[in-house]
Amino acid sequence: MIDSHCHLDSHNCRGRSADEIMARAHAAGVDGFVVIGVGDALSEARQAIALAAEHDDVWATVGLHPHDAKALDERMLAELDELAGAPRVVAFGEIGLDYHYDSSPREAQRDVFRRMITMAKAHRLPIVIHTREAAEDTLGILEEEGARDVGGIIHCFSEDVAFARRALDMDFDVSFSGIVTFKNARAVQEVAAWAPADRILIETDSPYLAPIPFRGKPCEPAMLPHTAAKVAELRGIPVDELSATTVVNTKRRLRLA
Repeated sequence: MIDSHCHLDSHNCRGRSADEIMARAHAAGVDGFVVIGVGDALSEARQAIALAAEHDDVWATVGLHPHDAKALDERMLAELDELAGAPRVVAFGEIGLDYHYDSSPREAQRDVFRRMITMAKAHRLPIVIHTREAAEDTLGILEEEGARDVGGIIHCFSEDVAFARRALDMDFDVSFSGIVTFKNARAVQEVAAWAPADRILIETDSPYLAPIPFRGKPCEPAMLPHTAAKVAELRGIPVDELSATTVVNTKRRLRLA
């Protein structure tokens, strides 16, 4: 399996080492990690790039999370542009909109989202999308900014079939996290059962959103098999088939080598 979205920087490892976390994941059958480099000072992006440089089974992304939109200035924008060109950076993100916490003003989120899409297109990198309680604005901006030119991933998918259809039409795949194992996540489960087989990915979003039976504990890539098992159950296929399919999909989407 490949964890298509995990946070393994020093802040998100919460006192554990990335090597220790990845060793547990390897033992659980996870043999690839897409490490997300987002943070308001870009240290997480630098750490993701450094980790990818040290490990053949790690790839990095860089971007600015909507929570941190208010921190963007021209110096940060220039450094993000430089980091996006680093070796083993395979996507731009996670970027998008979060109207649940509103950690940054919504106007700033929308402006930064547009600027990040422009940068991703300039680097010809697929985009990793974060969206929470902002479905229409997220889809509208992706459509207006021509994000289909590079496509990407709706990470930690938490919307419905209608949202998924529009995202798929713009060449965005859907990635399922531990949320799909939650009892009340019926809309997400419906999408996991319905989505085209060649357009689905799996992730942990560690250290967040641990799947059942670990809910409430810090999530790790080693927990990915539980998400894989739930998606396979929903689709009525063996988990080995689901795992193999999502590996192929992740490698294709992010052009992993």
